[in-house]
Amino acid sequence: MSETVGPELLAKLRGFDTPTLCNAMEVVLPSRQGHGFTRKPLHCVHPGLPPMVGYARTARICASRPSGRDPAAERAVTLAYYRHVAEPPHPTVTVIEDVDREPVGAWWGEVHTHMHRGLGSLGVVTDGTIRDLDQVAEGFQLLAHGVGPSHAHVHPVDVGIPVTVAGMTVSPGDLVHADRHGALVIPLDVAAELPQAAERVMKGERVMIEASKQPDFGIAKLEELLTGREH
Repeated sequence: MSETVGPELLAKLRGFDTPTLCNAMEVVLPSRQGHGFTRKPLHCVHPGLPPMVGYARTARICASRPSGRDPAAERAVTLAYYRHVAEPPHPTVTVIEDVDREPVGAWWGEVHTHMHRGLGSLGVVTDGTIRDLDQVAEGFQLLAHGVGPSHAHVHPVDVGIPVTVAGMTVSPGDLVHADRHGALVIPLDVAAELPQAAERVMKGERVMIEASKQPDFGIAKLEELLTGREH
C-alpha cells in the first residue's frame, strides 16, 4: 500500500461529487466507462456529508452462521482486521463484502463506526447491513445494502483481499471516492488528471444547462449546440 497521492490532490478530488468524477474518468480512461464503480443502489445514511476519498481497507464478512473458529483463532482474525483498518496511509475508506446471499447481520453500528473513525476510516461501502442509525459516529459515512436490527453471527471471513461490493471490485490500497450516489475506484496513475477533466466536463454541462433556460431554446438550438460539441 505504498502508492499514494498528495494531500492537495485528495482535497481537489473531495471537491467533486462521485458522478462528476465518473464522467471525468470516461474522458481520461475511456476503457473504464463500464466498470470500476458501484452498479447496484446502496442506502446512504448521511446524504448531506461531503464526498469521501481514501485508501481502501477491505474484508469479507458472514453473519448467517458462526465462524467455526475457536476463541483464540477468532480473536486473531479480528485483530488482524483492525490492524488492517489502522494501517497507513490515511485517510481510508473501509470496503466490506458480505458473503451471505441475503444480508443477515450488521457489522456496522454505534460501536464499530466509532472504532473505525478512531482508526482513521472516513466511512464504509458495503453490500451488508447497518444498524444503530441514530447512534453512529458523527461524520462517518455509511453506504450499505440496507438496514437491519441484529448483528446475528457476523464475523470477518478474510481480511485485506480483493472484494466486490455492488458490482465494484476493490483491492486493498485502491483510491476510493464515494458519496450518496455510490462509489468509484480511481486508478492512482490517472488521479492527477481527474480534476481538470472534471472541470471541462462541468463547463460543457453548464453551456447546455444555461442554453436550455433561454427563451429561444428548442430542438434547433439543441442541434446547433450538439453539432458544435462534435467539432
